[in-house]
Amino acid sequence: MTNDQFLSVRQASKSFGTATVLDGVDLDVGRAEFVSLLGPSGCGKTTLLRIIAGLTVADAGTVLLDGADITRLPPHRRDVGVVFQSYALFPHLSVAENVAFGLAAKNMRRDEIAAIVARFLDLVHMSAYADRSVKALSGGQQQRVAVARALAVRPKLLLLDEPFSALDRKLRETMQIELRRLLRELGITAIFVTHDQDEALIMSDRIAVMNAGRIEQFDTPETIYARPATVFALEFVGLSARLAGTVTAYDPAGMVAVDTALGPVRARGRFAPGSRVLVGVRPERIAFGRQDGANTLSPVLADIVFQGARIQAHFQTPDDLPFLIETTTLPAGLAPGNPVPISFSADNATAYPAVT
Repeated sequence: MTNDQFLSVRQASKSFGTATVLDGVDLDVGRAEFVSLLGPSGCGKTTLLRIIAGLTVADAGTVLLDGADITRLPPHRRDVGVVFQSYALFPHLSVAENVAFGLAAKNMRRDEIAAIVARFLDLVHMSAYADRSVKALSGGQQQRVAVARALAVRPKLLLLDEPFSALDRKLRETMQIELRRLLRELGITAIFVTHDQDEALIMSDRIAVMNAGRIEQFDTPETIYARPATVFALEFVGLSARLAGTVTAYDPAGMVAVDTALGPVRARGRFAPGSRVLVGVRPERIAFGRQDGANTLSPVLADIVFQGARIQAHFQTPDDLPFLIETTTLPAGLAPGNPVPISFSADNATAYPAVT
């Protein structure tokens, strides 16, 4: 374990009956880092979080936190805070009493507890609600109280299991920014479970993209978006335009020529001629018109979708894969049913093994 590995999970595995939920997962998280576990329902992200918290016993694997092996420790001895999707507040206690609950168990003096509660309620902008019942709070206010309660005991590690899923979009976006600010201010290491790609991209220092019990890619949001390592990461994080084809030539510099139903293209990749591949490119990297040295195609325009600040132009493809441009302006005279010249750089396109 190196100095920048504050949390280290090694070969974590878990099955329920005949279903394998985690399949030998490794995860390293640095001190004060915010990491999101991103993936669809059933991919194993919540199970991994619960194993780290000690709420689920792994079939195999180890968990080290700040250099100590906590694999067999019960949850209350791990120095890990958890914020659940349901918030799990105590309805019979006031806001301040909820935040103080974990502190009281540490046999602290009453004035010390009061000072800590006041500080953390102030950090989450809930000081004015200290004496209210949590039952009288909105969903966003309850979320703030749950975060304050988890942070008040100053855990070494904070785990958050889809805590914003019940909030409306505007409030969810506000809470995302506030939580990121708060954790950075306190220097808290956090792991955040979400199925919302936008949430993960906004909040995270790094994202672990999970699928079928494994981590497909673990990197910065910028790298995962610009250079997705697998077809799953390409499809799950952000939009993508895709073309199926066959490799006709390989350049040792890391480029392949691919024959697709819309015409020949070049893309980053290492495949032998004859390999079936899927070429993916982000929609905002595709431009209308022809560019010298770029891949140029003329697909038939299918539809134009207005999305406020962005506009999507969707095209027909013989293999029915999604192919679209995302832009802020459209050239004049576009009409569905007509072929439209478009182009994109080979460096912005990536070839992946064909999905069978």
